Amino acid sequence: MNTLESLIANLSRLPGIGRKSAARMAYFLLDSDKSFNESLADQIQYLKERIVSCSICGNYTEDDPCPICSDNRRDHSVICVVEQAQDVHPIMSTNEYQGVFHVLQGVLSPLDGVGPEDLTINKLMKRIKAGGIVELILATNPTVEGDTTALYLVNMLKGSGIKVSRLASGIPVGGDLEYADKLTLARSLRGRTEISLP
Repeated sequence: MNTLESLIANLSRLPGIGRKSAARMAYFLLDSDKSFNESLADQIQYLKERIVSCSICGNYTEDDPCPICSDNRRDHSVICVVEQAQDVHPIMSTNEYQGVFHVLQGVLSPLDGVGPEDLTINKLMKRIKAGGIVELILATNPTVEGDTTALYLVNMLKGSGIKVSRLASGIPVGGDLEYADKLTLARSLRGRTEISLP
C-alpha cells in the first residue's frame, strides 16, 4: 500500500467518512499548500496532549476543571447527563440551559459488553452524594441503549429526593443530540418532564 492509499484508508476510518469522501480529502490535502498541511498535522499530533477530560464533568477541555464547571454564574445544583462530550455543545448552543453537565462516556449496552462500571456512573453518584444537587436532567439519546441507561439512573436515584427529568419530545427516536437543531433542543429542554421516583 502506498502513502496515498494508506492516507485514504486512515481517513475512511473517521465516523461518517466513506472511501470516496476519504479520497476527496486526500486529494484536497495533496492540492493544499504546505503550511495548511503542517498546521493540520500539528493540531492532530498535539490533540491528545492538549485536550483532557474535565475531572468534574468529563467534558473535553484544555483547562481542568472545564470552563463550564468553573463558571460560578451557572447553576451547579442542576446536572444535565449526556452520553458523550460532543453532546454538550448542542445543548449549550440553545442558551436555554444554565446548569452544569456530566458526561457518561457511553451508554449501557449489555450486548456490546458495556456495563455500569464502564461508564462514569460512579463519578456521577459521588457528585450527587456530595450534596447540593436539586435536579438531574437525563439527556441520553432516545435509543434503546439511551433509554436503558436513563432507566438505570432513575432506579439508582430512588429515594434520593432529587428531581429527575428527561428531555421532552422533539428529538426523534433513534436520533443523536449532536445532529439535532437548536430549536428542537431548546423545546426539548423547556418541555422536559419529571420522572416520578417511588
